[in-house]
Order: sequence, then C-alpha cells, then structure tokens
Amino acid sequence: MTETPNAPERLLFLTGHLARPRLERVLASLGDAALSWSIADIGVKVAALATGEIIERRLKGPLDATRVILPGRCRADLDRLSAVFGVPFERGPDELADLPAWLGRAGGPPDLSRHDMCIFAEIVDASALSVEAILGKALAMRGEGADVIDLGCLPDTPFPHLEDAIAALKEAGLSVSVDSASREELARATRAGADFLLSLTEDTLDIAGEGGAVPVLVPARPHDMASLERAMAEAERRGIAAIADPILDPIHFGFAASLARYHALRERHPEAEIMMGTGNLTELTDADTSGVTAMLLGVCSELSIRNLLVVHVSPHTRRTIAEHDVARRLMYAARADGALPRGYGPGLLQVHDVRPFSTTPEEIAEQARAVRDRNYRIETAEDGVHLYNREIHAVERDAFAFFPRIEVEGDPAHAFYLGAELQKAEIAWRLAKRYAQDEPIDWGVAAPAPAEANRMRLKEAGHTLKGRGSGAADREPE
Repeated sequence: MTETPNAPERLLFLTGHLARPRLERVLASLGDAALSWSIADIGVKVAALATGEIIERRLKGPLDATRVILPGRCRADLDRLSAVFGVPFERGPDELADLPAWLGRAGGPPDLSRHDMCIFAEIVDASALSVEAILGKALAMRGEGADVIDLGCLPDTPFPHLEDAIAALKEAGLSVSVDSASREELARATRAGADFLLSLTEDTLDIAGEGGAVPVLVPARPHDMASLERAMAEAERRGIAAIADPILDPIHFGFAASLARYHALRERHPEAEIMMGTGNLTELTDADTSGVTAMLLGVCSELSIRNLLVVHVSPHTRRTIAEHDVARRLMYAARADGALPRGYGPGLLQVHDVRPFSTTPEEIAEQARAVRDRNYRIETAEDGVHLYNREIHAVERDAFAFFPRIEVEGDPAHAFYLGAELQKAEIAWRLAKRYAQDEPIDWGVAAPAPAEANRMRLKEAGHTLKGRGSGAADREPE
C-alpha cells in the first residue's frame, strides 16, 4: 500500500455493540484533522471477547486503513490478522478513557453535566433545630448536590416553627419537602407552601388536596403493595401528580425482596414517578458508601427511578449527598453512551484506583540509573515505594524503613518534607492509589481536593527544597 506523503493516518477501530456509541464520542471529541478514523462493529456485544476467527470471518476486506486497533483486552493473534488483511493490527488501551492519551491526543473529558434524578436530602432532626440552623444545613446540602431539602419531623416533638422554616428555605430558592407521620404537620406543611409531602398512604392522601404539594406515596402497611397501588390509582383519579415509594429494606430484613418490589412496580407502571430512599443501605451497612450508592443508583438508572431520598446520620455517610450526585451523573452518561459505568471519572473511586501505578519497577530502575544529582525522587510501583537519586535506589513497603538510607542531618525542613512524602507514598501504595510527588492523593468525592492555594504552597515547598539541594522533586514548576 503506497502512502501519500503527509497524508492523514487512517485508523480503523474494531468494536462491539456495547462500546460503539462511546467509542464514537471519544474519537469525535479529538477534533484532529491529522487523524482519519472509522469504526467497524464486528457483530458481538463485547469486542474484547472476540476471537481471531470471528474477526477474520466478520471483517470484510480490503481495508481502507493504515492501522487496525483492537480493544486492549482482545487476545486475538495480531500477527495472523495483520497477514490476513495486509494491514498492521494493534491492541489499544484496556480502557476507552485512556484512548486519547494512547493516541497522543488530549481528548475531551466525559460530559457529566447531565442527570435525570432528583436528590431529596433529609435533615433528620429538623424539628429540634432553629430556623437558622436548618437554613445553614440546607445551603450546605445544596452545595453538595441536593435538589430538595426534606424536613424530617420527629415523633412526639413539637415543630412550632415549621412554617417559618419552610418560608426561610423557599426565600433562599430551595425546594422543600416535609416528612412526617402527623396529619397535622403535613397539613400545615402544604398550607405553608411545601413542594412535596412524605410519606402519604391511601388513608392520608386527602391531605395532598389541601395545597399544591406533590405527595410521595408509600404502602399503608409494610410490604403491602396493593395499598400503594390503590393510592396511586386514587391520586391519578383526582388528578394529583404523585411519586410512589415501595420502600427499600435493609440487608437481612427484606432487602432482596424490596428490590423485587421496585422492579415489579416499574413493570406494572411504566410511566410512574418512583422514589428510592437509599439510607436503609448506606446508613445501616458498615461499608464505604460510594460503592453501595453506585450499585443502588445503577438499579435506579435501569428502572428509571428518578427520585432519591438521601439521609446522613452516621459519620461514615458524611459525603453521601455528593456521592449520589456523582453517581447519578455517571449513570446518566453511561446509559446515554450505551456503555458500562467505567471510565467516567474517579469521583467514586475513593479507596482504590483503576490504574494505581503509572510506571513499572523496570521503568523506574532505568530512570534511576540516569539520575546525576542528589535530589530525591519518590515513586510507587507494584513492588513498593521507590526512593532514588544518583547515590541510592531503595525500594521499601514501610516508609520508616527508608530512615537509615536518607541523609537529612541539619536540615529539619528537608526531613519533614521527605517524611511527609514517603508516608503519603506508602498510604497510596498500600491502598493502590495513584501517587505523584508533591501532589495530594485523589480521594474522589470522599474528601474535597485541597484548595488551589494549598496545592501551590505544597509544590512551592518542594521546589524551594530542591533549590537548596535538599533532594526534593527534580522538576520545574508547572
């Protein structure tokens, strides 16, 4: 095949049904005139599982391409395919998100601006708080992604300032729901302008007729789906827009059966608005909530459940609203792309990273051999934490084990810097998090990133130490 000088490279990407929409988006986002590309769907769901025989049978030649790119996990024989089609075959990256970098292009970030789920964030002790305290909590919740502030009323606890609280929240531009078992409180709430009422049954649906609040309907008795559907039918007869909530039960107390109820309700009522309260899983399971939230919102995405009631009581759920916000955007983007919810950002990858090590031990060793100064470099790889300069290259799994090997006598600032960086590197290595010297560890949405001013101070400290010959990172400020 004769190539015209300076002609654009023509790449043919092989893919399957699931990945094709997202592959098209990634490639289109490059906007590179020097790259001509096309896509061939080889008629399988996941191209990574395709054999060489399938590719030979389904890919029709001759190919108008200078290279053919297979998914990174595809194990087909590249040499045989290259010989059969007369065009070089290569494996691309394992993850589509890494394709722009693999091609040497920056590419565009995934679009996480869209979602179709509404987050109701509950202030569980609202009746025991002042109006000012309620407003302060509500504004913080809105900052994390809440769309509706739910005022949780407490049994046998008067709420004389309910109307004032609703007025203050509405004045701040917030939507308000009120959750109470008291008919009187619910009636007061709708008269005061609440947007939603939680949780009404077929026996209390009449309260919704007293104002314009949208009722969230629940079974009159636990697991009584017939009563919920009667309430839904009555609301429709009255012309009342309503949201149905079959109630998610905690693990070992009906969790699996409650998921089945959500599925059955969606099948019977394809157009109904449905709510899922996730707190019975996030609050009542001693597990990091990011994964729990991702799984539950995956269920919601599949079943078109567009309303989420989110609760934060336990300290381990302190970032639950932000996690729900990230998860609803991730699920929307993946569903729109017809793709798995992978490669859309690290917000929910809080404890471990998908690709924790950017270099291999062999690559670090090669870099270490080329160093000609005393500045310490710190990196991590599969085998542990690497510390090296022109004099040493040590690999340890315990930051304290480096102590006899480093020379920081008479320089406390340098000692502090190396101690902090080595401990950070050990934490990152043990948890399989990506480590970069002079940069904070990315904990996803679990912990807000340091303010830019703090990030710059950290980098400046490292470069100041480098300038003093102390052994900090050997790179220029960005």
